[in-house]
Amino acid sequence: MTRTALVTGGGTGIGRAVAARFTAAGDRVYLTGRREKPLREATTALGELAHALPCDNTDPDRLAAAVAELPDTIDVLVNNAGGNTDFDLPEPDGLAALARRWQANVNANLISAVLTTHAVGDRLATGGAVVHIGSIAADQGAGSYGAAKAALAAWNVDLAKQLGARGITSNVVSPGYVEETEFFRDRLTGDRVGRLVDATLTGRAGTPADIAETVFFLASPGARHLTGQAINVNGGAHTSR
Repeated sequence: MTRTALVTGGGTGIGRAVAARFTAAGDRVYLTGRREKPLREATTALGELAHALPCDNTDPDRLAAAVAELPDTIDVLVNNAGGNTDFDLPEPDGLAALARRWQANVNANLISAVLTTHAVGDRLATGGAVVHIGSIAADQGAGSYGAAKAALAAWNVDLAKQLGARGITSNVVSPGYVEETEFFRDRLTGDRVGRLVDATLTGRAGTPADIAETVFFLASPGARHLTGQAINVNGGAHTSR
């Protein structure tokens, strides 16, 4: 049966890989993103099952307008939009700047997921799935970014309780270092990449496809009793024990 999925931040990297995994299975996918050009390029590459909805998921008005264009039923929601906004802002000078820096990461990584999930809440199908993209930083620390991802994981527990009665699962997928994304803004040195890879037990970087496969599983019939969890996909760089 063909499903309908909504993937936020779907134009590049992990979001695009997730969208590709669902379209490859014959599912219809709607992609949101702030940048229209990569979003349109992604949907063109993914084919007729992919649909672009340019949208800033932290903006309530723009989000409401985008949601109005969605079908009445959403089977899978993937809250992927986010990233470490510290890379885009100068070092804070004073309390006001520090507040803006922290608020930027909280908005990008937590508020975007909260708003999107509530905006489509009535459209989520019974037996469906919500998956949030977290980060290893929630456990290992990374300033405001790590704190925002930790808050996302905490909120996921509450959301799973709310959605459980409808047979809807809610989980977090927490990647470690993933290559072939825009996360580090091309600022990683070879030495840093080497250290990140050395920290894994598998001896390699993660790929967007690794994350996409985990997301796809969590939305599958085989994962209907798996909810309220944070699933680490990091090659063993951070273990649960």
